[in-house]
Amino acid sequence: MDSAVYDRMNDLEARHWWFVARRKIIASLIGRTLEKRPARILEAGCGSGGNLRMLGDFGEVDAFEYHDPAREAAARKTGMTIPFGALPDVLPFDRDYDLIGLFDVLEHIEDDVGSLVALRQRLGEGGKILITVPALPVLWSGHDVRHHHFRRYTKASLAEAAQKAGLKVTYSSYFNFFLFPLAVAARAVKRLSRSDVPDDRMPSSWLNVLLARIFGTERFLLGRVRLPIGLSLAVVLEAA
Repeated sequence: MDSAVYDRMNDLEARHWWFVARRKIIASLIGRTLEKRPARILEAGCGSGGNLRMLGDFGEVDAFEYHDPAREAAARKTGMTIPFGALPDVLPFDRDYDLIGLFDVLEHIEDDVGSLVALRQRLGEGGKILITVPALPVLWSGHDVRHHHFRRYTKASLAEAAQKAGLKVTYSSYFNFFLFPLAVAARAVKRLSRSDVPDDRMPSSWLNVLLARIFGTERFLLGRVRLPIGLSLAVVLEAA
């Protein structure tokens, strides 16, 4: 990603509606996925560290990050040592994990299958990989370009990558479902007006709270049902 995107993420991830609600959704999915607690957990590509305290509620956490300033920010926030890592070739930890999380990371990596292979080799017995990614190639926009995405996924394309990596899908659902129509309309307006305003800018306080509540309600559904469409996709994988 561009350095400006990392800087904005570091500034907003504690309070922006999307980050706040997504953390609650991820925590809910982990609670319904983990078979062992306290668990050994790895966050692959932790960015500026916004998920690490939440992950710590479930066990012992390791994390690595590619981008130097983001890695330094994560270390300052958490007091953890955050080493350099780069999928698929540089994994700094030589141990097995009960849960590996890639939260909006895989779309940034050209070799997604090779990355999943590398992470599969770090799974302990019964271990799971929990992935969130942006969904639906038809929604490709300037946001994806600025964030240096290689792709947006569908259920089928992510399942195909997992199968090639020797993994099987145990749960898969789209999410950010309730705001999907609004987001599609907003992107259409931006396309027509040729606006280049970042999608992740901070809204007014009342709107930020409202969007966080709407998006956050999906945590009560994910892991129990499968939503038919959404801006994002969540998948749980295990060794085939």
